[in-house]
Amino acid sequence: MTAAVSPNICIIIAAKNAADTIARAIASALAEPETAEVIVIDDGSTDDTAAVARAADDGTDRLNVTRFEVNRGPSAARNHAISISQSPLLAVLDADDFFFPGRLRQLLSHDGWDLIADNIAFIDAAQVASAGGKLEQFAPSPRLIDLVGFIEGNISRRGARRGEIGFLKPIIRRAFLDQHGLRYDETLRLGEDYNLYARALARDARYKIIKSCGYAAVVRGSSLSGSHRTIDLKRLYEADRAMIAEAPLGDDAEASLRRHERHVRDRYELRHFLDLKNQGGFRSAIGYAMKHPAALPAIVGGILADKAERFRQPRSPAPVALGGTGEIRYLLRE
Repeated sequence: MTAAVSPNICIIIAAKNAADTIARAIASALAEPETAEVIVIDDGSTDDTAAVARAADDGTDRLNVTRFEVNRGPSAARNHAISISQSPLLAVLDADDFFFPGRLRQLLSHDGWDLIADNIAFIDAAQVASAGGKLEQFAPSPRLIDLVGFIEGNISRRGARRGEIGFLKPIIRRAFLDQHGLRYDETLRLGEDYNLYARALARDARYKIIKSCGYAAVVRGSSLSGSHRTIDLKRLYEADRAMIAEAPLGDDAEASLRRHERHVRDRYELRHFLDLKNQGGFRSAIGYAMKHPAALPAIVGGILADKAERFRQPRSPAPVALGGTGEIRYLLRE
């Protein structure tokens, strides 16, 4: 006889203008026997996201839909969900995405963690219906990742396979977050997951990763995760600086964090230069560059690298357009 499952996970879905996909996300979360709660935060949508979410209720009294009248960002939405949830384990599901059946059982079969994440399959929106039958089976191969490995895994390198493990969607023990006073940084609308996990690792969290795949990330040209504002880059590198200033991290971890900060700051300087050029013309952009000579290497290097990138084949398994080929890409391959 199979032992009864004790539901103990809260699935958090922050959603904005997700009426077309939210029902699928909710259904996949409610289908997992380990799910105790699904909390949907409609973050100031202008469509019928909240109504569609409520209509996805399966009658088990596990769905809670809350609406923000004004958009407050994913960090604020997730923090609110945490504050009203009751479960000892927390997991994030993006409103575009869904779980493959059995995902939570597979993750909970492993022990010795404060956060645990599995592989992500990136699937073209047109191929969702057939994705389950094409899913590649990977051996779990569990491993713990430390702060240095995590930060280095979130630094993109041009011309190399991109493996930004900040995209991973772990189950998190609430007790660890509460013990260390950790929540999402509500100033961030980009990299908020990366920042939370990095701060947890800086406090000696055990972060386990398995290669088995249970999370489907649906790739659409209009996906909000594929766009960000220039100011969001600035806030992200400032958050890295705040981490460095908070407490001693050890030489290796601090060096990695400074590399990540520089990597994001370089992206910001290039984007800011291009914004000034688009808004005020080339003279305005050059004026900024001359007044900020420290930004020149990032600006010049970024422009040259972007031009060279046009001649390269994309090699990233991260969320980029898949072209409707039916191909499934995985975040963790090696």
